[in-house]
Amino acid sequence: MTTQRLQVAVIVGSTREGRFAPTVRDWFVSVAGQRDDLAVDVIDLAGAGGERPEILDSPAAPAIGSITPRIAAADAYVVITPEYNHSFPGDLKQAIDWHREEWQAKPVGFVSYGGVAGGLRAVEQLRLVFAELHAPTMRDTVSFHGVWQRFGPDGRPHDEVGPAGAAKVLLDQLAWWGVTLRDAKADRPYAA
Repeated sequence: MTTQRLQVAVIVGSTREGRFAPTVRDWFVSVAGQRDDLAVDVIDLAGAGGERPEILDSPAAPAIGSITPRIAAADAYVVITPEYNHSFPGDLKQAIDWHREEWQAKPVGFVSYGGVAGGLRAVEQLRLVFAELHAPTMRDTVSFHGVWQRFGPDGRPHDEVGPAGAAKVLLDQLAWWGVTLRDAKADRPYAA
């Protein structure tokens, strides 16, 4: 029996100082890419920013709108986010707000990074936002506290075992929820 691979969009939020976003993104995508049950699409929001995307003639509208088909095609999401002012970055908020139905009844996992809190304050706020969009969030996360000390010059974590174990737990949960909700929606459409 052949099972359809779960389509996972990895959404990468950034800040102007987001020098660790590519490092964390590349590490996580390499871990997720080793699984044969997932098909990963990376959506880096660094180029999809702008101001006030709710206004259709905004300069951000075409850039943010261009990611809509990719977000809609996903069965599940992993949001990679830094902590920015004890919250999450604006480009991530714009991408979330620009879309609504695309997120519904699809699970969301988190990979965060930052200073002492490791981006977990951003994750806690994102959980509230995604709950409002009817998107269940995974309890377990991958978090890099003091990110500037966690990776070597080769882009690999100094401690490979801890983060890889956390990523496995997150991806196992995401795969279960993603397949379960995808199959349930095929049988009975979700009504928000």
